[in-house]
Amino acid sequence: MPRSTSFLAAASLALALAGCVAGPPPEIATPAPELPDEFIYSPETEEAANLAQLLPTNDPAFETFAELALQDAPSLAEAVARVDAARANASGAGAARLPSVGASASVTANRTNPAQFGVDLPGGAAFDTERTSYAGNLTASWEIDIFGRLKASERAALARLDAASANSEAVRITLLAEIAGAVIDWRTNDARTRALAQDLYAAERLAELATKREEAGLAPGFDRVRAEAAASQSRSRIAALSGERARILGRLVALTAQSPLTIGSQLLEEPEDDRVSAAPVALPSLLLTHRPDVRVAAAELAAADADLAAAARLRFPRLTLSGALGLLAFDFSKLFDDGSNVYTAAGSLTAPLLDFGRIEAQIDGAAAGKRAAFAAYRGAVFNALGETESAYGAVAGSDAQVDSAARENAELERAFVLAETRYRAGLADFLTVLEARRAADASGERLAIAIGQANRARVQLWLALGGDSHEMTRSTSQ
Repeated sequence: MPRSTSFLAAASLALALAGCVAGPPPEIATPAPELPDEFIYSPETEEAANLAQLLPTNDPAFETFAELALQDAPSLAEAVARVDAARANASGAGAARLPSVGASASVTANRTNPAQFGVDLPGGAAFDTERTSYAGNLTASWEIDIFGRLKASERAALARLDAASANSEAVRITLLAEIAGAVIDWRTNDARTRALAQDLYAAERLAELATKREEAGLAPGFDRVRAEAAASQSRSRIAALSGERARILGRLVALTAQSPLTIGSQLLEEPEDDRVSAAPVALPSLLLTHRPDVRVAAAELAAADADLAAAARLRFPRLTLSGALGLLAFDFSKLFDDGSNVYTAAGSLTAPLLDFGRIEAQIDGAAAGKRAAFAAYRGAVFNALGETESAYGAVAGSDAQVDSAARENAELERAFVLAETRYRAGLADFLTVLEARRAADASGERLAIAIGQANRARVQLWLALGGDSHEMTRSTSQ
């Protein structure tokens, strides 16, 4: 039998036996999740506002903090490093499909003991017991990816690079959302402090009046005690807000990696206006492309599918070609002579024949990984739907709360004006005026809280809809 025929027969036998090592990989259905046509709590009509307007872009402090964080935040640096690591893994997986070429040079000294042969050498036979060889070689090896195992591994690595990139974007938009929330909390704290300062002023004036009325015998001491208690309550609440400001400041320091002095100086600049932007209308299907966590889960599912394909291809033979071309001489001066040329060429075909279930176990493990990745993907999709629906509902509820608080504040301000007018006309005492002033100031604090909650709800909606970190990067750098 010719040599080529023998090789083909051996290769065919190896392929046939390799197919018996494990069965085909299991088919795992990954149907696309069914999404609703719209959100229940989304606005009924199209709004002119875009996604970026949900953030406090009118606040110069937020603009500055966002730019600083995108440049120097530790969490972003960590995410970028993970992307670089995933990119390196993908490059390595792609390089594994290409030939490997190397070079080597060696000097080898040998000493041979004639007694090791165990018999006397024939007469006249002799050899050098000490020899030095000089060699230089170019080597090459290449695993030909006939069945696509290496290609599937590269596909898995590229999918994980996509996952790392999407995860980096998730870190970016979460960072921006936390900075926006902290700035909103700071502005809300300022507004509440101003309202409480007015309330404290009114309470102190009320206490002074009650003291004078008590000294004049026109009122019992209870009025004075009640007024002083109200003033003490306002001071306590202002002190509590001061402690909350310290917490917000510390949070911004951690998010932006800037000094407290830098953060504090930027927060001194007031925003241009105190607007509450409209919520844009979005379709549930947009979450699949906008939400980074959904894209991460989709990329991990693609990677798990590629891992399963790579595991299934372990059943098939591997064809490897290798060779070496070099020079060999026992005298360095003759290393480049014509007779010193040497070469080696080899081809190997290896296939699993009997592994007692090792490959099948790897296939089963990869199949389980794919099922888990699909479950995680579905979970990410429905988590995105739930968060977005909740965010739309929070925006609607907070807007209704702002409207009610604004009406209450306006009504109590009118009541104060009426009480002051009656006092000037001699129809009401000053106690009534001060109580009306305190009620109006208290409603002002509630309105500030409601506006802060409404702005906070918009940041959560921005985050739930996937944000727009690239747009924020452009706007903060302009």
